[in-house]
Amino acid sequence: MTKTLTLRSVPLFLAVLLSVPSWTQGITTPRPASPGASVSQTIGISNVTVKYSRPSVKGRAIWGELVPYGWTVQNASTQHPAPWRAGANENTIIEFSHDAKVEGQPVPAGRYGLFFVINKDDTGEVILSKDSRSWGSFWYDPARDQLRATIQLRAIPHTELLTYDFIHLTKNSGELALNWEKKQFPVKIEFAVDDIVLANAAEELKGPVGFNWQGYASAAAYAQQNKVGQEKALKWIDQAIAQNPNFTTLNTKAGLLRQTGKADEAAKIEAKALDVSTEAELNQYGYQLIGENRFDEAIKMFKLNTERYPESANTWDSLGEAYALKGDKENAIKNFKKALSLNPNPGTKANSEKYLKQLGAM
Repeated sequence: MTKTLTLRSVPLFLAVLLSVPSWTQGITTPRPASPGASVSQTIGISNVTVKYSRPSVKGRAIWGELVPYGWTVQNASTQHPAPWRAGANENTIIEFSHDAKVEGQPVPAGRYGLFFVINKDDTGEVILSKDSRSWGSFWYDPARDQLRATIQLRAIPHTELLTYDFIHLTKNSGELALNWEKKQFPVKIEFAVDDIVLANAAEELKGPVGFNWQGYASAAAYAQQNKVGQEKALKWIDQAIAQNPNFTTLNTKAGLLRQTGKADEAAKIEAKALDVSTEAELNQYGYQLIGENRFDEAIKMFKLNTERYPESANTWDSLGEAYALKGDKENAIKNFKKALSLNPNPGTKANSEKYLKQLGAM
């Protein structure tokens, strides 16, 4: 059933005007209630920002009374049923820096009025309106909706002040959660992060970033690490190599070639990369391989480092760590002891001793 909110002693439109606090007509002063707030979250390189006002429960019955169930007529210019303003005072506003998906539906980048509907069975709706500058729901027009989606409310511990938060964050998504009284209104927000990063990289490389090899190398490395856009990335890394054929650029190209099925070409480029690598670069690459659970390849890199830099305690410590993580206790102990025999720095010494204790060799 649609409910009508009126002040019987005056016409509806005048009632709306009288309901607007007097402080909106004068200088800026602190609000006596429902203070303003904002919350932002970065997902990938995209930002979501919510600006809202925070009413308190103050012992009141909220759902079904202060916030009616369903849709209510409180419109100043028409009699459209309206949703809840999802806060107090002006529209609650949500802004997306890039195109997004909200509850699976596409939403272009921009600012929107954010509204909710709550039903008695704890189902609800989230509404994004292209009208983001209105006061509350009084001028709500369904023709201006960008999105409507069904949501399922959750029970939460008591939250006195209405609060927005971002939860369940992943690489590509998160949930915007409105928490008030004992209910949570969750809204899933997603971004095509890899597509956004690569498109942004292409634009950035047209500016100052594109005048140095590091810009092209970092764009190509992102593509390699995330296994996306390899063909475009190969062009980027070739531009980086033309400026600086170092271990980083050559090794990134080898990785991209391997991902695109060109294993023989990748092996040749990797050999060139190893020829020009420093001790620190090989060590870092070995740990990268460990992070990918490629222990045999990591051991190969660390062994090469011990052959090139046999007096470096750090190379033997890293080799011992690779063996330990692989589960080869005998070789791990041998290499940690070798590291300790070379007068290691305090950090390397502490690491070798820690592993030797864990392995029962100290």
